[in-house]
Amino acid sequence: MTKIKICGLSRECDIDFVNRAKPDYAGFVVNFPKSRRNVSPDTVKKLAARLAPGIAPVGVFVDERPELIAELADSGAIAAAQLHGSEDEEYIRKLRALCSIPVIQAFRIKEARDAERAARSSADYVLLDGGQGEGRRFDWKFAENFPRPYFIAGGLDAENTADVIEALHPFAVDMSSGVETDGFKDRKKIEAAVAAVRRFS
Repeated sequence: MTKIKICGLSRECDIDFVNRAKPDYAGFVVNFPKSRRNVSPDTVKKLAARLAPGIAPVGVFVDERPELIAELADSGAIAAAQLHGSEDEEYIRKLRALCSIPVIQAFRIKEARDAERAARSSADYVLLDGGQGEGRRFDWKFAENFPRPYFIAGGLDAENTADVIEALHPFAVDMSSGVETDGFKDRKKIEAAVAAVRRFS
């Protein structure tokens, strides 16, 4: 039963879209101005408060201060933290000392040793991606027989999600650009993506 995360939500209407489609996770890129999907901590709190019950808010961070992540966790704004920068094992230990939410560590997969490094992470889950939110697909052969539950991202949409689920059976699929039109979240694409995943549930 693969789960689905819709990432990069930044507008109130985005929340309305996911509330209607009901994915398992909703992702927010926090304090990372290089991303066009960036939102402030205060905006995360407001948007997450609009989520329907059963949709877990995930904060996506790039080398952020652990104290800010813990503050958002303590406020209830996020239910998990996804790390997309150069965070190491010491960072994860420090974060866990400050809050108890699950940690998802993202890895860019270009060769077999990248997947091997991801498998050794102490995070609760790892995310295997082709880039850093650019919708770049990696060679799925590096995820074959992966030894632990993982999220997979990179170029996924409603059309190819069945292929990745059938081939790899990941814990969750993660989509952002694949459910957008002209750089903005698209309600119909979100609903189609969630429906495609639910056919396997």
